[in-house]
Amino acid sequence: MGYLRIFNPHPVKTGDGTQAEDLLLEVHLRDPILQVEVGKFVSGTEMLHLAVLHSRKLCVYSISGTLGNVEHGNQYQIKLMYEHNLQRTACNMTYGSFGGVKGRDLICIQSMDGMLMVFEQESYAFGRFLPGSLLPGPLAYSSRTDSFITVSSCRQVESYKYQVLAFATDADKRQETEQQKLGSGKRLVVDWTLNIGEQALDICIVSFNQSASSVFVLGERNFFCLKDNGQIRFMKKLDCSPSCFLPYCSVSEGTTNTLIGNHNNMLHIYQDVTLKWATQLPHIPVAVRVGCLHDLKGVIVTLSDDGHLQCSYLGTDPSLFQAPKVESRELHYDELDIELKELQKIIKDVNKSQGVWPMTEREDDLKVSAMVSPNFDSVSQATDVEVGTDLVPSVTVKVTLQNRLALQKAKLSVYVQPPLVLTCDQFTFEFMAPEMSRTVSFSVYLKGSYTPPQLEGNAVVSYSRPSDRNPDGIPRVIQCKFRLPLKLICLPGQPSKTASHKLTIDTNKSPVSLLSLFPGFANLSEDDQVNVMGFHFLGGSRVTLLASKTSQRYRIQSEQFEDLWLITNELIIRLQEYFEKQGIKDFACSFSGSMPLQEYFELIDHHFELRINGEKLEELLSERAIQFRAIQRRLLTRFKDKTPAPLQHLDTLLDGTYKQVIALADAVEENQDNLFQSFTKLRSATHLVILLIGLWQKLSPDQVAILEAAFLPLQQDTQELGWEETVDAAISHLLKTCLSKSSKEQALNLSSQLNIPKDTSRLKKHITLLCDRLAKGGRLCLSTDAAAPQTIVMPGGCTAIPESDLEERSIEQDSTELFTNHKHLIVETPMPEVSPLQGVSE
Repeated sequence: MGYLRIFNPHPVKTGDGTQAEDLLLEVHLRDPILQVEVGKFVSGTEMLHLAVLHSRKLCVYSISGTLGNVEHGNQYQIKLMYEHNLQRTACNMTYGSFGGVKGRDLICIQSMDGMLMVFEQESYAFGRFLPGSLLPGPLAYSSRTDSFITVSSCRQVESYKYQVLAFATDADKRQETEQQKLGSGKRLVVDWTLNIGEQALDICIVSFNQSASSVFVLGERNFFCLKDNGQIRFMKKLDCSPSCFLPYCSVSEGTTNTLIGNHNNMLHIYQDVTLKWATQLPHIPVAVRVGCLHDLKGVIVTLSDDGHLQCSYLGTDPSLFQAPKVESRELHYDELDIELKELQKIIKDVNKSQGVWPMTEREDDLKVSAMVSPNFDSVSQATDVEVGTDLVPSVTVKVTLQNRLALQKAKLSVYVQPPLVLTCDQFTFEFMAPEMSRTVSFSVYLKGSYTPPQLEGNAVVSYSRPSDRNPDGIPRVIQCKFRLPLKLICLPGQPSKTASHKLTIDTNKSPVSLLSLFPGFANLSEDDQVNVMGFHFLGGSRVTLLASKTSQRYRIQSEQFEDLWLITNELIIRLQEYFEKQGIKDFACSFSGSMPLQEYFELIDHHFELRINGEKLEELLSERAIQFRAIQRRLLTRFKDKTPAPLQHLDTLLDGTYKQVIALADAVEENQDNLFQSFTKLRSATHLVILLIGLWQKLSPDQVAILEAAFLPLQQDTQELGWEETVDAAISHLLKTCLSKSSKEQALNLSSQLNIPKDTSRLKKHITLLCDRLAKGGRLCLSTDAAAPQTIVMPGGCTAIPESDLEERSIEQDSTELFTNHKHLIVETPMPEVSPLQGVSE
């Protein structure tokens, strides 16, 4: 439109509009403006002037200003110094000290038909046609090589020396014949060319030091960096269509930063070919420059195609405020010492009194107690049960909360072992006044058709305790455990004389009548059988308990190995309670039979087999799902086609795949249920093995706790983290620390990843080795200093952890000899004093 505007932008707050005083000068030059440049264009002076290129005219102006009394009163004028009327339509121009002239700049204008016109300030110097020119390209002048660089319509970067241009044939004599041009010797010869294979948008020549100069060419899809001689230094393929670019100096030695704007309203900053930053612009930039405005360096100025000018700052917000200098005051060290002592006294007082965390108090803020009803519910709360019998009883549990302080939002969570379920397991108390008591009740019943691993429940209360420094409260947790009655999952049953699995528990006191130990399970029809009792679990399995008439022994037998656990545990607990009531404190149980590891290993193998089966089923399901989606896509393509092709039995294939997916999903669900049941049985058997090891080696409660932590690390078993690999890592750790034979074994490192093993042989070997080392006198401890030197080892030493196949085989043979006979009959006569691991036969 011919408007020339000069701006002096001021920093403004984000969101403010443009300031009127930013526009210094606006003048209408009537003709469209193609390009503006600033340089020494007027003879007799080295002051900067403004060159404006119109399509048929080149004008040079001087800009001057008159200061006013206020900032708004400043006046700026534009004055035409000279102009050149052009014979040809102009395209673009460049300027510089052509030929090495001093103190002035020359201008070179490229016309639309490929002619270069050189003006020495007020006078016209010469014009030259570029050979083979069809369409004009971008033009730049390199002062280092004194040459003009452009991109021709042949998609080549071309360089022409100024000296060659000056001495070539005059453009006015272009009409001469080809013979005369060839013979004249002043033909325009190109210095070098480089084929880039695309049209160029812009050329920029940068030289940040005296040793190196680079030619940057912005193409339609790539940007190139060339040396002075036309060799490619590097090139970068662009993802978006570029609109403008600007190379500038980089902070890293030997690299150049480049700003590239594109048609996606983005500004990318490259360091050579590496993208360092990308930022969003509100417009498509057609020109970009970097300047220093009002002492703020690195301002990015962008111009849109509709005249929108924006000054941006890259990265963080610029600090426009400069703090005034403050007078430094001297430090008074005596006053600082007094202040430091006062602060230290305050810190000590806070530590002595109540801090952020409350001190341990004798009286708890909250007391939780649980009471299990001695009788079943009159109306059973058991719903949606999977047990075969119709009569599934439920028992009520009452949990009472007594608080000393006012508490807000106390939450009670109750947990029992599956397949036991609760009618309600979450309770929330919004506000509890001081010295208040709240009671909640719920029912527990057996839902599944198998036995739970424990009859113990846990009630956990989480609450916030307010303190002086934390009014919102400090989170605290208190818990209370309760035991469920055996009759909840078990009924009186007929005792069985034969069973596959048997255990014998020895005691140091005379035998107790089973009727007094289990009063609710007495079979009244057989009054004479006071030393035999049968238990029938709701899941269907049966357990028989026998008490010896002459010796101090009890035998538990069942068809399923894992079913022995609950009755054995219940027997020991009731025997301890019975003798405590009579005031006898030295009651003890022991186990002198062989460890039933073979039966335990069968349960481990069954559980591991279900895990492997689950992995295979999930892989198959994934394959069928991929196949199903692929057939769906094919069918959808057929149905969307305007000229539908025959289905070629794709619908039949889709239906068959769908049925396979449903069948596999059902199989995965069934396998997961079986895996959960198997894990529950494995936990019951593990509890039994830990109990027997504790009775066998007379382990202390702390050592039994270590065994439980090693053998029962998981409440739930998943495909990602399974029982086998976790327990194997824990037992390996015990074998390499407190049960190790030498410091060499302690130096062995465990693998950092827990992956599902290929088989269970390594785990079974480690469990066997653990029992072997305990039998030879090894003891469990977690302290780091209680290593091999403090381990009590019987004469003969411990077996080393195998490090080769031969050693593993020998240990496996030893272990099979040690633990071969697991099923043994009860003997009424006292057994001789023999070590349990010497292969004593039944």
